[in-house]
Amino acid sequence: MSLMRFAARRVEVRCIVDLEQTTESLHAYVELDGVEVGPGDEVIVHDAPTQVEFGDRRVVRCCATIVYAGWLQNLQARLAGYFELTELYEVSFSDGRVS
Repeated sequence: MSLMRFAARRVEVRCIVDLEQTTESLHAYVELDGVEVGPGDEVIVHDAPTQVEFGDRRVVRCCATIVYAGWLQNLQARLAGYFELTELYEVSFSDGRVS
């Protein structure tokens, strides 16, 4: 059995990083050029700005490395997401008194 089957697959892509800190919006988005990512995949953005002054917006092009998850990591991420979502169902909106 080849060890390459267990090695993580890495892909280098170009991306657009959009940072904004204004009264209308506070966000940081990354748009990958023509690549889809799924549960468990890791995206590492290189040389992107990490902050922007209040009232400013910056849009820059840079490179990103995508490390695709294997089937086991994908399954683990899906299960973790499902169980974290079900924790939200346990929220109670009662006033705290028991009748």
